[in-house]
Amino acid sequence: MRYGAWIVAFVALFAFQHRTDIREWLKPPPITVPDGFQAVLYATEWCGYCAKTREFFKANNIAFREYDIEKSDDGKAQYDQLGGNGVPVVMIADDVIHGFDEDAMRVALANVKPKSAVL
Repeated sequence: MRYGAWIVAFVALFAFQHRTDIREWLKPPPITVPDGFQAVLYATEWCGYCAKTREFFKANNIAFREYDIEKSDDGKAQYDQLGGNGVPVVMIADDVIHGFDEDAMRVALANVKPKSAVL
């Protein structure tokens, strides 16, 4: 039992001293999308999860177009067509994500394909 306590203490000390490195190791890989890609965000000004979605896009250099569904009739109509029932609603290519779900956005962004060349 004595050695177990020393091992736990050593691991805790190591983790504390190298916490910045550990955060870097655990960081998800960067997101890359084709040039010209743009996500669509249906949101409101006052929504906290909408703000988190904006921050996510900005932190990952994802271009996005935002519709405030309380101020834009076109945005509200599109939001309704997507089955909007709360905000945010995010459209990434053909994927529609209801609510703030970072994992779902990462998966959808990883699946974005470049548009085929028109001949």
